[in-house]
Amino acid sequence: MKVKSCMNIDESLLYSSGAETKIFKKGEMVFSEGDQVLYYFQIVEGKIKLNNYNEEGKEFIQNILGKNQSFGDSLLFLDKQYPINAVCLAETEIIRLPKKNFIELLEKHPDISMEMNHCLSQHLYFKLVMIQNMASLNPSVRLKGLLDYLRSFRDDDCEQCFPVEFTRQQLANLVGLRVETVIRALKKMEKEGKVKIHNRKILY
Repeated sequence: MKVKSCMNIDESLLYSSGAETKIFKKGEMVFSEGDQVLYYFQIVEGKIKLNNYNEEGKEFIQNILGKNQSFGDSLLFLDKQYPINAVCLAETEIIRLPKKNFIELLEKHPDISMEMNHCLSQHLYFKLVMIQNMASLNPSVRLKGLLDYLRSFRDDDCEQCFPVEFTRQQLANLVGLRVETVIRALKKMEKEGKVKIHNRKILY
């Protein structure tokens, strides 16, 4: 069996393993912080925001994911509760497979298990690099670390074709900078050929 991308398992295999499809409305929670981890989730259509809030109620966005991507995978191997929320940014169709069935699927198809281990290791690597870059005083270094991490959730290697779904303010919140600093840093990165900006959309 083949995993189509780092974050996508063949739908027919999921259904044959006991998966079901659910439709969520815009603004609806797929799961909330503190919920028990019960399912593997894969997006068919739509868009999901992974976020949490600090004690002051300030939102921290972990990622925004779309078609053919899965989320919460790493938590399926732990007996823990979700530390984040998954919120639909649009009407979203999701395939969900019970945790027990998902583990059985991996046992039957070790090639998928190996591919997912590779994927999880890749995300952990980029997360560590991002954390290191956050210590830099250079705004462009901080932004590059974040953008590398976000792009690691995609399975393509093309340069400047990854659409950054975050606003300038959200990027500023993620890297701990003022929004004006982020705007200046992005303009500098554009001049250096590190990003493309078209109609205010950032491509990395």
